[in-house]
Amino acid sequence: MTSVYISKLSRRESLQTLAAAGLCATAGLHWPTSALAQAASPSDLKDEDIFQFALNLEYMEAEYYLRATTGKGIDAADLGSDPGQVKGGRKVRFQDKAVREFADELAENELAHVRFYRKTLGSRAIDRPAIDLEDGFAAVAKAAGLPEFDPFANDMNFLLGGMLFEDVGVTGYAGAAPLLQKKEFVEAAAAILAVEAYHMGMARSQLYQMGEKARKAANAVSAARDKLDGPADKDQGIERNGKANLVPATPDGMVFRRTPQEVLRIVYLTDKAGVDSGGFYPKGMNGTLKST
Repeated sequence: MTSVYISKLSRRESLQTLAAAGLCATAGLHWPTSALAQAASPSDLKDEDIFQFALNLEYMEAEYYLRATTGKGIDAADLGSDPGQVKGGRKVRFQDKAVREFADELAENELAHVRFYRKTLGSRAIDRPAIDLEDGFAAVAKAAGLPEFDPFANDMNFLLGGMLFEDVGVTGYAGAAPLLQKKEFVEAAAAILAVEAYHMGMARSQLYQMGEKARKAANAVSAARDKLDGPADKDQGIERNGKANLVPATPDGMVFRRTPQEVLRIVYLTDKAGVDSGGFYPKGMNGTLKST
């Protein structure tokens, strides 16, 4: 059972994640009622539903990073009994050793997240959904005004693709925290949120150091995301007012929070409500949370 598995986390791991879990819980104290209603009534959503939603995202991230670093995706043993197909992706010819090593670490972490969620969810683990890295990134590039963008072409493009996913992942985890009920689920999600935040910060930092072209492209990706997720400003580029902006945060120095529906708008590449597929998920996500 899920709770039994998570309870096996060592006492040391629990202590290490306790502070992060507290931050997530605190972030939820002022969660707007309308946003909760939009996501689903707390009585309708189970913690397992939130973890299934997260697993959909982790499948996408793991496929992206594994294909970029190894030329192939997740092994069959980690996909479920009837997984969807993945379109696009190939091994990147990295030029910078530091970027290559970062990419390897990203792939390792995201695959570990997939395995954690599958083991934790047990019989409720969803199969990998159909994922379209080719047309998904093409649509993002068009929305951001980046002609002929190929995330597997070079170091900079790879990091831009990673930034797209990592920023969304961090805000999505923070937004889902108030919906979790069980302490052990909050602790586990907080620990993964912390790792995703490390990823986000590193990707943004490396892009900033690449110069003006990378900064403008990253800001364009940020602006495109912000148009999709709704009217509220929940995104920031890596450069603001001529200065580095490596840590996107609210005026209170807190991470932005997105509801599951706002996350879905970005990965489905739509600004409409009631959409259940599109973009990176041509057949939609698997599980309960799958409609904008």
